[in-house]
Amino acid sequence: MRLTVRHTTRYRYDTPLANAMQQLRLTPEDGPAQKILEWTIDAPGIARATTYKDAFGNQVHMVSGGGMVEQVEITASGIVETTDINGILGYEPDAVIPPRIYTRVTPLTQSNPAIRKLAAQVDGHDRISGFHALMHAIREKVDYKVGVTETHASATSALAAGEGVCQDHAHIFIAAARSLGVPARYVSGYLLLEEEQASEAHHAWAEVLIDGLGWTGFDVSNAMCPTERYIRLTTGLDSRSAAPIRGIRFGGLDENLKVEVDVAQAAFQQQQ
Repeated sequence: MRLTVRHTTRYRYDTPLANAMQQLRLTPEDGPAQKILEWTIDAPGIARATTYKDAFGNQVHMVSGGGMVEQVEITASGIVETTDINGILGYEPDAVIPPRIYTRVTPLTQSNPAIRKLAAQVDGHDRISGFHALMHAIREKVDYKVGVTETHASATSALAAGEGVCQDHAHIFIAAARSLGVPARYVSGYLLLEEEQASEAHHAWAEVLIDGLGWTGFDVSNAMCPTERYIRLTTGLDSRSAAPIRGIRFGGLDENLKVEVDVAQAAFQQQQ
């Protein structure tokens, strides 16, 4: 499937912005399930950006700018060819960091008795079936509802609330997997939705390392493994380390943020 993406982030400030530095993790990489055909980033300072790979293998553009502006707009867009591999990415012999790093617990992925109880249904002899069961159990416990949790809510708080969004589902799944000693990582990306589905700014899911299969994705919010409708953008320990945009600013009080993401099939495929 060939997908087009346009991801725009707009910042508006009540007082002028004196200066800002931002890390843009807005460049998807080729992988087993995707091939990047075209990709561009339009942002203040992008022509002078310092580019590097972070600890998790994400490509980063470090940009800076200012000039007493009251509005900043960043747009990433491109075309990606995707393949359905049933969510199974396999092993990564050339990985930047060893898989055991993804067993590290962060404040957003701490477990508690309730999460460990959910994790107990992951059978040590049939991990793939167990993680499917875990995915469905979390989805039953936590209703999908936009705007009920904070930007970076913890797994324990989201489970206690009983409702949340895709990043909350991913955090709970990761916390449960790590409580079993299984490497698990957070994935931020894009999803081509059905027409009747409500869209978030961007999507998130989890991947776990399963013996015999390698890295395997689970989208708790949609109760399925990723398909050709998914594009992986970033990975990390949690939503903070995998955030597409992070930075600091000087000036620019009362920031107003708006994110718009449009994912569609390439026009020539839609006409077939």
